[in-house]
Amino acid sequence: MKILILLFGMTAAFGAAGKKTASDLKEIAIRNELREYKTYPNLLPEVVITAPRVAPEAEQKNEIAPE
Repeated sequence: MKILILLFGMTAAFGAAGKKTASDLKEIAIRNELREYKTYPNLLPEVVITAPRVAPEAEQKNEIAPE
C-alpha cells in the first residue's frame, strides 16, 4: 500500500514538473518574440481622420458645421 502511495506521489510530482516546464517554455517563447519585435520600427499604419468637423451648436441640433 505504501508503494502505491509513493508511486502516485511521484507521478503527481512528475506531472506538476512537466506542467511547470511547459508554462515556462510558453513564457520564454513569448518573451523572445517580443524581444525580436523591439528591433523593428513602428509598423502601425498612420490613421487620417476624414470626417467633417461638428460645431458645438450644430452638435446639439445634429447638424454638420460648414467648412
